[in-house]
Amino acid sequence: MSSLAQPLADDLLVDGNDARAVPASLDAFLAQVERRAFRMAELQLGHREDAFDAVQDAMLRLVRHYRDKPPGEWAPLFWGILRRRIVDLQRRRKVRSIVVGWLGGGRDGDGEELPAWEPADRAPGPLDRLQDAQSYRDMAEAVRRLPQRQREAFMLRVLEGLDVAETARAMGCSEGSVKTHLSRAMHHLRDQLEDWR
Repeated sequence: MSSLAQPLADDLLVDGNDARAVPASLDAFLAQVERRAFRMAELQLGHREDAFDAVQDAMLRLVRHYRDKPPGEWAPLFWGILRRRIVDLQRRRKVRSIVVGWLGGGRDGDGEELPAWEPADRAPGPLDRLQDAQSYRDMAEAVRRLPQRQREAFMLRVLEGLDVAETARAMGCSEGSVKTHLSRAMHHLRDQLEDWR
């Protein structure tokens, strides 16, 4: 693992447990990935409530549709479901902002102010205030700035520890695409985090 990703990866591992250990039950698997999934979703969405909703929805879908799958398949299935849920939320957010822009916000015919959709507050939240090290914030920001597919490949391969085949299944692309996205992500992160070398 790259030394650049180590602070974030250490923080994302629950109680220092190996992220690759396959639990015996689906409940144990969900308990194992819950915290990391929330952090991944929050990092990509920039909003705690949306992240919580995305993780909860991904967990419910895994339980409803894939509980009978072998335990070795739960991780790529779960991360793929979560990735798609995050993309859905990002698309809805974008559509809302476009619609509000077209409507112009402003006032209705009676002079009453129309409700406006506000983008997520990007100010540091409680999680950021709890973080002591500047390196975590810089790393998280650099990961946020990655293009979406590069960010997904980086998070699934480096932070979650999925292999290339599992990452390809979770992202719905070829193994070659995973390698390309990860290579580009690592190049961008090295450039962005030059001061931390």
